[in-house]
Amino acid sequence: MGRKFEVRKAAMAKTMLHKSKLYSRYGKEIYMCAKQGGSNPDSNLALKHLIDKAKKEQVPTDVINRNLKKAEQGYGEDYAPVRYEGFGPGGIGIIVDTLTDNVNRTVSEVRNCFTKTDSKLGVNGSVEHGYRHLSYVSVANLDEETVFETLLMNDIELLEIDEEDGIVEVEGNGFDEQKIVSALEEAGGEIVESESGWYPLDYIDLDMEQSELFHKFMDMINEVEDVQEVYHNAKPMAREEES
Repeated sequence: MGRKFEVRKAAMAKTMLHKSKLYSRYGKEIYMCAKQGGSNPDSNLALKHLIDKAKKEQVPTDVINRNLKKAEQGYGEDYAPVRYEGFGPGGIGIIVDTLTDNVNRTVSEVRNCFTKTDSKLGVNGSVEHGYRHLSYVSVANLDEETVFETLLMNDIELLEIDEEDGIVEVEGNGFDEQKIVSALEEAGGEIVESESGWYPLDYIDLDMEQSELFHKFMDMINEVEDVQEVYHNAKPMAREEES
């Protein structure tokens, strides 16, 4: 993994998830993906890539297979994606992506996280305009020129490309992650890592008091079962125990 990629990941705006939350998140996504596109990964490439990512995150095979079976038999819940946007301590912009079977419950729990941390929910689009939706894919066994030509031949927009220590790192449109991965695998590449998300155009430095409220918000939002991802543009001060 190149140093540039690691630096970017260190500043990523996604929340860290505990194992149980991680398993739940992938379980819901796998179930819905299989229900919508079929439970056979060979014919449902979105599902194949999702399962591959889950395995890299060490999600147990039992969790994966259980949700595939639920989708096949059609006895699971229906989850709908719902996005919440708001403003946190110091005026930071926060995006909360959820997957829920009960919108009333979810909005109540998410709103509580904002209310208890001097934060405020906003309307749709109030925060998203300050972010870019991007994909990042790193691949081995291909050189930079081959990666460039492969993506060009597949009509995939390339925003940035860099090669370091034998790993080619690609930045593309956030909706193109699966296309990028598929194209590079078909060209003989080995995907080292891939992800897509919302990345802020600017970051906001927080003072100690604001940082404490921010950390409290993140602790609370991580406990909300329906939350899948959290993005923010905060540069908080570390907690005392982390210093």
